[in-house]
Amino acid sequence: MTNIGIIGLGFMGLVHIRTYQKIPGCKIVAVADAFKTPVDGVIAGVGGNITDGDAVHLGADVKVYSNPEDLIADQNVHLVDICVPTSDHVRLTVAALKAGKHVVCEKPMARSSALCREIVDAAAGAQTYFMPAMCMRFWPGWDWLKQTIEQKTYGRVLAARFRRVSGPPGWSRGSYFKGTESGGGLFDLHIHDTDFVQHCFGRPRAVFSQGLSLFSGAVDHVVTQYVVDGGACVSAEGGWIMCGSYPFKMTYTVNFENATADFDISRGEEMLKLYRDGEPEQIVKLEGTDGYMGELAYMISCIQNGTPPAIVTARDGMTAVEICEAEEQSVTSGEIVCL
Repeated sequence: MTNIGIIGLGFMGLVHIRTYQKIPGCKIVAVADAFKTPVDGVIAGVGGNITDGDAVHLGADVKVYSNPEDLIADQNVHLVDICVPTSDHVRLTVAALKAGKHVVCEKPMARSSALCREIVDAAAGAQTYFMPAMCMRFWPGWDWLKQTIEQKTYGRVLAARFRRVSGPPGWSRGSYFKGTESGGGLFDLHIHDTDFVQHCFGRPRAVFSQGLSLFSGAVDHVVTQYVVDGGACVSAEGGWIMCGSYPFKMTYTVNFENATADFDISRGEEMLKLYRDGEPEQIVKLEGTDGYMGELAYMISCIQNGTPPAIVTARDGMTAVEICEAEEQSVTSGEIVCL
């Protein structure tokens, strides 16, 4: 049994708690949050862009800490899951690794690649495992795309467009609205697609980005063209500037030599469609519920099998931030930035 301690009981912390509660072979034994305390084992819900805002029932046996360092010191905790604002990621991750804990850390690993390097170095010297929570590598329909690209099932990729947009994050306006800490929509939301681009096409050779800041002081909306090996035309749009009741959008359209794949999370069971010349539209049936289940179940299996995480690594988390830094630089300079 893998015992888990969750640091941070905001939107993503509750998503992770709900997910662990569905995974065999693990148990939540402790939580920590400086501002939010469960009442009779129940945590008030927080709504977000994917999941609902229902309350979470922890049970009476889970230890509750106000100081995250106390949770890290708890000998009964094997895996520390860090779901706090980005500015605290490095400090808590390094402390947990030094304490002999396995660690999952939400994205982005840090606000800068230089800070990410501290986590990479700590993970390399640890006897335990570290994994950044880059959930799109595990998301149903996105893992399908990665495999389809690798196997060239429909030939090579000619063009790929990714889009991830929403209104401003209403569940934690404090830290998210400080761009020097969060990195704005570019580092918090768009980084999912930046990471997935490198996952599928390798590290881009250059980026050209246009974007704007609306409320955080950092880049809140961005459109990026990636120059990748192989010559595919690859772009992504991401940001937080949608108004009012505009729904969260998570889509991709990928043109292969012999097919077009189109994903739209708003279509429910028909979210992934495949189009081929001379054939009717095909609905691709997907397995799994979401990428949170995929990534966290994978981490638990790595711990229990004694195998370091390979689908996403600390270095992947750092290079995703490096690419986002290049995008941020391109927005500011108006020029192509080489990596």
